[in-house]
Amino acid sequence: MRALVDDDDSFPSTPGKTKIIDRGGSHHHRHRHSLVFPRHLLWTLLFLAFLASYLSLRSFLHTSSRYLSSSFATLSFDNRVRASAEPTRPDGLVVLVTGAAGFVGSHASLALAKRGDGIVGLDNFNSYYDPSLKKARRSLLSSQGIFVIEGDINDAKLLKRLFDLVSFTHVLHLAAQAGVRYAIQNPDSYVHSNVAGLVTLLEACKNANPQPAVVWASSSSVYGLNDEVPFSEVHRTDQPASLYAATKKTGEAITHVYNHIYGLSITGLRFFTVYGPWGRPDMAYFSFTRNILQKKPITVYRGKDHVDLARDFTYIDDIVKGCVAALDTAEKSTGIGGIKMGPAQYRIYNLGNTSPVTVPTLVSILENYLKVKAKKHVIEMPGNGDVPFTHANITLARVELGYKPKTNLEEGLKKFVKWYLSYYGYSSRKGRNW
Repeated sequence: MRALVDDDDSFPSTPGKTKIIDRGGSHHHRHRHSLVFPRHLLWTLLFLAFLASYLSLRSFLHTSSRYLSSSFATLSFDNRVRASAEPTRPDGLVVLVTGAAGFVGSHASLALAKRGDGIVGLDNFNSYYDPSLKKARRSLLSSQGIFVIEGDINDAKLLKRLFDLVSFTHVLHLAAQAGVRYAIQNPDSYVHSNVAGLVTLLEACKNANPQPAVVWASSSSVYGLNDEVPFSEVHRTDQPASLYAATKKTGEAITHVYNHIYGLSITGLRFFTVYGPWGRPDMAYFSFTRNILQKKPITVYRGKDHVDLARDFTYIDDIVKGCVAALDTAEKSTGIGGIKMGPAQYRIYNLGNTSPVTVPTLVSILENYLKVKAKKHVIEMPGNGDVPFTHANITLARVELGYKPKTNLEEGLKKFVKWYLSYYGYSSRKGRNW
């Protein structure tokens, strides 16, 4: 028996099949078995093709989803920045406020927004003190339409993006690592924020088109070991007593360079011991209040020969008025594309209260408002960078900015205590006649 293939049908009508003329049974069984393999192979290839298509589709959908999510997030961010920066009054300023969730930054942002200026905030929400207080300030700003971005002034890409999105007329630079004593524990943070961060920000301002005018926070600490009183802008500032003071003095030198080479309009403000509602928990008046209420002892330093330390305590509202006046009187920067086209304004002012008060007097005022006697632990001032007194001469600020502080320490602490008792939930104090 043999299988015969018709000459006229040399190619099968169906691929994989052969026309068979069967003359018996044994060869038929063997040939049929040999033809099953190609069919299994075909189904296997089809399955693999389907699986590959499915995995590719899933990967595409996942990637597309991430891309679209990222795009929407980017679009949302850009829209929030632009909306926050839009002034609500004719010829309103457009201000980037660094340290916007900080003490002075939050108050200044609210004051500017209240009068119709456009504000975009930037803050890194570090843990130098309780970040929950900073987040509470951010919520307060958000309720007034102010967008505060969580980011660092050392992030050059973020700063460039912000300047690409918004033509800022001014920068109010208040972000800094604050505190005199903390520098002993963490010196690197002062160089990172107060020196490197300042340079990164000034680079962004220099390269912006148009360049913004810059108003920034220096400090009364730059007077260091100067013993001429009251402290004047013409007094020497080459004897810092702390690393914090040294970084602020370095900041003044750096800003002068950017003014001189690149035409940035720059105003430095030397703040004197700012206090008030929403203040910094590391400040003496704040920690004294907390410890007095908790019936814990407070440490009161005194100087040589048992001389009481004194500070030129300045209420937050007065400081904010000085900041706003500095912004309003700042001239435009003169650089284009990072190239100076003409002389640019450079100014430094003291912002203080001109009425120094001793620390024991501060404690007595707090005791009176809190109705609790403080447990005082009086010791000699250690060599940690503090100075025995500060006293501001504000003649220049008064003449050129119209700066006139109005709040004395008793009135300011009354407002602070009222806020503190409310914010920290001392319900037993509610109902007090303020």
